Amino acid sequence: MFGDINLSASRDRTDTCPTSRRQFLARSSTGFGAVALAGLMNDSSFADSTELPAGAGLKKTHHEPKAKRVIFCFMSGGVSHVDSFDPKPKLKDLHGKPMPVTIERTQFNNNGNVMASPFEFKPSGESGLEISSMFPQLSSVVDELAVVRSITTPVNEHAQGNFFMHAGFPFMGFPSAGAWCAYGLGSENRNLPGYVVLQSGNAVPPHGGVSLFSNGFLPAEHQGSILQADKPEAIRNIRALNTAATQRQRLDFARTFDNEFLAASSGDAQVEAAIRNYETAFHMQSAVPELCDISGETKETHERYGLDSDDAQKAAYARQCLLARRLIERDVRFIELSCLTKGIGAGGAANPWDQHGDLEKGHGAMGFQVDQPIAALISDLRERGLLDETLIVWAGEFGRTPFSQGSNGRDHNPFGFSVWLAGGGVKGGTAYGATDELGYHAVQDKCTVYDLWATVLHQLGINHEKLTYRYSGRDMRLTDVQGNVLHDILS
Repeated sequence: MFGDINLSASRDRTDTCPTSRRQFLARSSTGFGAVALAGLMNDSSFADSTELPAGAGLKKTHHEPKAKRVIFCFMSGGVSHVDSFDPKPKLKDLHGKPMPVTIERTQFNNNGNVMASPFEFKPSGESGLEISSMFPQLSSVVDELAVVRSITTPVNEHAQGNFFMHAGFPFMGFPSAGAWCAYGLGSENRNLPGYVVLQSGNAVPPHGGVSLFSNGFLPAEHQGSILQADKPEAIRNIRALNTAATQRQRLDFARTFDNEFLAASSGDAQVEAAIRNYETAFHMQSAVPELCDISGETKETHERYGLDSDDAQKAAYARQCLLARRLIERDVRFIELSCLTKGIGAGGAANPWDQHGDLEKGHGAMGFQVDQPIAALISDLRERGLLDETLIVWAGEFGRTPFSQGSNGRDHNPFGFSVWLAGGGVKGGTAYGATDELGYHAVQDKCTVYDLWATVLHQLGINHEKLTYRYSGRDMRLTDVQGNVLHDILS
């Protein structure tokens, strides 16, 4: 394509004005830059937006939104619902006995007997919603939570589960929910990305890698930008400007060549998005250092979130939660938080909630890591008047079995597990759906990951069936061809 464009351009010009050697070399050199630019972008040969102009967002939401922004607390590894938000007294009665029902195939098939939760459940708040002793601080804000106890997923392996929870498909190549939200609603802050993934300490992307935060076939500007919350250079190659004027001149100079290539490519949406990314990066050079500088936050705020904790993982996660609040204040559309590896008793670096053994120790450590920071985030947003317009989503990729793996762990369970939402027009202090008395299968108001994201989009003012992108001859959606809004958990 590059050769055809430049050859035809040369023929057009030689009819009236012969090209000099110097002009030929200048034009050719910009072409090599264009090749590099094209190589950095996704293949979009068959992509075409039918609903929205690239990067513009909806001119008007489909209906009145209840929320403007989303915080996604992703609990990578698969939190056990029967040890967190779905109390099952029957497990105590049957503890140590064989399962009374047929056991589905598990990830490792090292299945033991019924295992009671090592954590106690008790009613909390005015609602009396039961929550595990794993989360003593979250119990103080339980009246803000809407717990969905009947989520299901068709996959039972971490990478597939992570992709499915993020993008609605069990493999890479599809836009994440964050990318869809940023694409559908556009940006409210020209200095920061619309979709930010926070990491800190030893946090790494879950199984599936950075593709979990991909823009897929959507314009490149909507991919998740990973921000290392506690690093001197929070985003690679984005550092504070010493001479903004000089940097501005360089960017403007590069833009002249980029615009030539954009015109030659007939205004290709992916080229346009890549050019906009350069502009966003320039603004981020001042916005990101200011965002990450929390020295102006009060001592009480640091203590409230747990940044002063002796536990390094808890303090690191607390920093993410505080930065999430600061990003919300700066109108960033979608923010995802990342758990950290706790160490002995926890899962691997990419899936720290994955306790196939010693669940009490591993889950206890992970609960300690995230409990206080998330509770502080919820109450802080509420006090600042931001919770009503911020939707918090807490979820892992699947649940865990009511029977043991080996002696004291649990295997993966995709047949029924819990997630919760808070803020953003959600009816707090409620529980929706149910698993059976063992917590094995969803049996009441069974719902899917598609239903979860349809509900999130609905609260953002978007009809999930109308948020589409024409790709490879098909109108693609975050919810594929499924999804129903969970109106019962909405106020």
